[in-house]
Amino acid sequence: MQPYIILVEPKYAGNAGAVARLMKNFGFRNLVLINPSFSLDNDDCRKFAMHAQEILDEAILMDSFDEIVEEMDFMVGTTSIESKDDKHHLRKTVVAREFAKEIYKIDGKVGLAFGREDYGLLNEEIKRCDLLVKIPTSDEYPALNLSHAVCILLYELFMERYEPPEFVLADGKEKEKMYEFFDRLLKAINYPEHKMENTRILFRRVIGRAMLSKWEYHTLMGVFKKAIQAAEGKKLANSPESFK
Repeated sequence: MQPYIILVEPKYAGNAGAVARLMKNFGFRNLVLINPSFSLDNDDCRKFAMHAQEILDEAILMDSFDEIVEEMDFMVGTTSIESKDDKHHLRKTVVAREFAKEIYKIDGKVGLAFGREDYGLLNEEIKRCDLLVKIPTSDEYPALNLSHAVCILLYELFMERYEPPEFVLADGKEKEKMYEFFDRLLKAINYPEHKMENTRILFRRVIGRAMLSKWEYHTLMGVFKKAIQAAEGKKLANSPESFK
């Protein structure tokens, strides 16, 4: 499912360009502009889009919100103002993160509408939406910049499908070998005996939190090996026997 990112009567070309860039950042392609106050060839629009020029080139231009609603199977509006009780339904909202978890279950064309920079979506436009989404913000200043709001919502959508690369972690035997090397290094540098036990525990906890991959393990082991060789070599060179 590739939602349509809909900007309703955007006033600033730079915002539209920034939205195009964000769409490419998060892997979205369908941009719709409803009655923009500028041309997509505007210098600011193109400059802010950076390497997402093709999204602007392929953007759909429409004259009215009603026109795009007719094209969508499910229309989602966005707002910074929400209803405070169950008696008022117009601005009943779903939090952006919860919305992102459910949206991919919908078949068909999904529209994500973002309102004007100065006063958002009109009530008449909100009435035509199937769902209203809000990005939680401080009550002190709840309204986000248009491109910032798009960024947060696209990030939430992206994260629902994101699969981080898998790393093979160092196993128990490898970690025990590292702790052995660390102990050898402490002794080679004449680390104070009364501090050793606590420092060993500290190192074990640090490595435990780090969840080392095998590649990281082997890299660190190489560093420990060199450090131990250098410390033991210096220790041997400074011993009384070395002057005989």
